[in-house]
Amino acid sequence: MDASAIYLHGVAIRGARHDAIFVTTTYGKTLALDAHSGTVLWEYTPPGYQALAGTRQITNSTPVADPTRQSIYAASPDGYIQKLVVGDGHVVWRTAITKLPLREKMDSPLKFFRGRVIAVTAGYIGDRPPYQGHVVALDGGTGKLLAVWNSLCSQRAGLLQPDSCPQSDSAIWGRAGAVIDPRSGDIFVATGNADWNGTTDWGDAVIELDAGATEMRGNYAPANTDELNAEDLDLGSTSPVLLGSDLVAQGGKDGKIRLLSRKAMAGTTPHKGHELQIVATPSGTDLFTQPAEWQHDGQTWMFAADNGGTAAWELENGQLRKKWKNGTSGTSPFEADGLLFVYAREGGLNVYEAASGKRVATLPCGAGHWNSPIVLQGEIILPEGNANAHATSGVLDIWSLPGGHRVAAVAQGFTP
Repeated sequence: MDASAIYLHGVAIRGARHDAIFVTTTYGKTLALDAHSGTVLWEYTPPGYQALAGTRQITNSTPVADPTRQSIYAASPDGYIQKLVVGDGHVVWRTAITKLPLREKMDSPLKFFRGRVIAVTAGYIGDRPPYQGHVVALDGGTGKLLAVWNSLCSQRAGLLQPDSCPQSDSAIWGRAGAVIDPRSGDIFVATGNADWNGTTDWGDAVIELDAGATEMRGNYAPANTDELNAEDLDLGSTSPVLLGSDLVAQGGKDGKIRLLSRKAMAGTTPHKGHELQIVATPSGTDLFTQPAEWQHDGQTWMFAADNGGTAAWELENGQLRKKWKNGTSGTSPFEADGLLFVYAREGGLNVYEAASGKRVATLPCGAGHWNSPIVLQGEIILPEGNANAHATSGVLDIWSLPGGHRVAAVAQGFTP
C-alpha cells in the first residue's frame, strides 16, 4: 500500500459497529480493516486483478469516503473508479477515467466534494508516451462522467485517446492530487513536464479550475518553464497548498517552493513568473511529498519533508519564515494535537513537537516510498512498502494510544 489510509469511526460493517480503516493496494484491491485489531472485515478485488498482479501497471491512490459514511470510492490500475458500500464492500458502480490505463496512471488520492468524485491522471516511471494529465469529475451517486479538463489539448473536453493529442505527458501526480478550496469548491492542480503555450498546453503549471472541472479560473507557470521541461524538473512533483484566502504554495523537483497569489493567477490569460517569494525545500532537493498546513495560535504554518530533511515555516506578513529545520528525511507530514508525524522512507516514523521541531519519539517500522501516516481517534496508521517493487502483499502498521488520552499527553508512550 504505497499511499495512505482513511478512517471512519463507528460505522456499521456486516452487522456490527467498527472503527474502520480503508486502504487501496498496489494492484487495486480495497480492504476494510478493524482499526484496533487489524482484522480484515471485507476485501474488494477488481476484475482483471490476476492479469495485473506483479506487473508495472500499478496505483498509488488513496480512497475517499462520502459525507454519509455509507460509501467509499477507490481507484484500480485498470483505469476505473469504483463506488463501494462501506457495510460489505459490494460495488455500486465502476467508471473508467482513462482510455489507455497502460499509459495513464492514477497516482493521487481521490477527492469528494458536493456530490462529485474528483480524480486525476498521470504517467508511469519513464514517462513513456502517449499520456496526458487530466482532471475528471464523476457523479457520486451514479458514476456518470460529468466533466474532463485536459492539461494538454485543453480546448478539447472529454476523455481523449492519448495518441489523438499531439502533445504528451503533463502528469498530475502530486501526493495530494486535486486540492479543493472548501469555500468555493474550486480545484487546484499542478502539472509535470510537457509543452506550455499558455492557451491549450499547460505543462509545468499550477491550474485553478471551477468546482465542476469545466473551466479555468486561474493559472501560473514559472518564467523558466521551458527549462524545467527540458531538464525533467517537474513543477507538479507535489500538489498546491492553500495557505489562506489569497496564498498558494507550490513545491517542485527543482528544490524550490514558490509562494503565489491567487489574485495574480486569476483568469485565462497566461501568467508567468511574479512569485511573491521563493524558498528552498528542506534540503534544497526534489520535493516529492505534500506539505502540511497548520493553524496554530492564530497563525498559519507549513511543514514539508524531502529526502534530506524536514522543515517548518510560519506565515508572517505574507512571507514564509523558517521556524525550524533538521536533516531527517520524510514523506508527507501529518499534524495531530500539536505533534508532527513524518515517515522516513528508509524506515521509522518520527514524531516531533510541531512548534519547536523537537523529536519526541521514533516508532519502528519498515521502509517505504510515498506512504504517509494518518493519526486520529487514538490510532496512528501507516502503510509500508514501495509500489515499484510490484509486490502483491505488504504491511500496515497500527499503533494504539491508551483510550481517552490526547496524543500530545502520551508522546513517549506509544504501544505498538
